[in-house]
Amino acid sequence: MTSVIDLNADLGEDESVEGTTRDIAIMDTVSSCNIACGGHAGSPASMRTMLVAAKLRPIAAGAHPSYPDRSGFGRQSMDISLEELEACLTDQLRDITAIAAEVGVPLTHLKPHGALYNDAQDEPALAALLVKKAATANLGLVSMPGSLVQQLAAEQKISFIAEAFIDRRYTPAGRLVPRGEAGAVIADEEDRIGQGLALATGTSLTAQDGSALFLKADSLCVHSDSDGALETAKNMRLALEKAGIMVGSAQ
Repeated sequence: MTSVIDLNADLGEDESVEGTTRDIAIMDTVSSCNIACGGHAGSPASMRTMLVAAKLRPIAAGAHPSYPDRSGFGRQSMDISLEELEACLTDQLRDITAIAAEVGVPLTHLKPHGALYNDAQDEPALAALLVKKAATANLGLVSMPGSLVQQLAAEQKISFIAEAFIDRRYTPAGRLVPRGEAGAVIADEEDRIGQGLALATGTSLTAQDGSALFLKADSLCVHSDSDGALETAKNMRLALEKAGIMVGSAQ
C-alpha cells in the first residue's frame, strides 16, 4: 500500500463556459493535470486558461497530445504514417510548451490521449515514439503499468508514471475495455471510488469478466468528461485521505 498517490485529470477538452469552470474546479482537488494541446481538443486559448489556473495551484501540469482527430475526439485509431504522427505530436508539444513558457509554468509530463494511449501499450513503434517524444521534451511519461511503454521507458531511463483509471473498466489483461462496449465507463459513484481505493491500496479490482485484477499505479485518473467528474474527484480525494493515503504529484 502506498502512502502517497497522484490524482490526475484530463483537462481543457471542453471549451464551453461550463466545461472550463468544471475543469478549473477539478484543479482544486487533483495533484496533476493533463492539458489537451490541439490534437483531439484544445486551442491556444484553452491551453493558456488551463495553464494559468494550474500556476495558481500546487499541481503538476502536463501535455495531453493525441492523434490528429478532432472529429472523433481522438478516440479512433488512425491509419497514419509514423512520420506524420511524429510531426503532429511535435506540433502539439511545441504549442503547449511555448504557452507554458509564456505563462511561467514548467511542464512535468506527457500523457497521450485516447486511442493513441491505448494503441501504444502493445505496439512497439508507437511505444518507442512516445518514449522518444518524452525524452526529447525532458518530460515524464504517463501510461499503463505492465505495458510496452513502461518497458521501453525503463530501458531509456525515462521517468515513468504508471497510471490507472477509477472510472474505466479493465480487461483481464489489464487493458481498458473499449468505450463502445457496455460497461466500459463505470457510471456508479460507489464503484468508481471502490476501484480507486483498490488501485491505491494494492488490492484486487474486478475485471470485465469478473476475475480479480491487480494493478500497481502511481497515479489515478478521473476523466473530466465523465458524468459527475467533479464530484468523483472530490469523493476520491476524501476517500483516499480517510484511508490514510495522501494525494500528491508523482513528479
